[in-house]
Amino acid sequence: QVQLVESGGGLVQVGGSLRLSCAASGRTFSGYVMAWFRQAPGKEREFVARITLTFGGTLYTDSVKGRFTISRDKAKNTVYLQMNSLKPEDTAVYYCAGRLPNRDSYDSWGQGTQVTVSS
Repeated sequence: QVQLVESGGGLVQVGGSLRLSCAASGRTFSGYVMAWFRQAPGKEREFVARITLTFGGTLYTDSVKGRFTISRDKAKNTVYLQMNSLKPEDTAVYYCAGRLPNRDSYDSWGQGTQVTVSS
C-alpha cells in the first residue's frame, strides 16, 4: 500500500507562488501515476495534474496550464506541485493521489493541504 502525505499549503496573495509536496511511503511500481486533485467548499473534487513516476510524463487540466508544474524526485519518493500566478479560484484543499498505470481510478489519497489565495 502507498501512503501519501501532503505539505506546503498556506495563504498567498493573488499572483503569488506556492509549492506543494507529496511524500510517498510504501511500494510504488514502474509506471505508477501520481496526481494532484483539489476541492473547494461546496464543489466537487477536480483533477489538477498528474505525472508518471518512472518517466515523468505530465498532464494538466486546462485551468492551470502554464501556471502549475508537477514534478517528482524518484530518489525521495516525493511529488511536487509548483503553483505560480495563483488566482482566487485556486483556493481549495489540495490532495495527492496515486494509482497503478493500467487503472482509471486513484486508490491512494493523502489527507489534503489547504491553499488559500487572497485578493
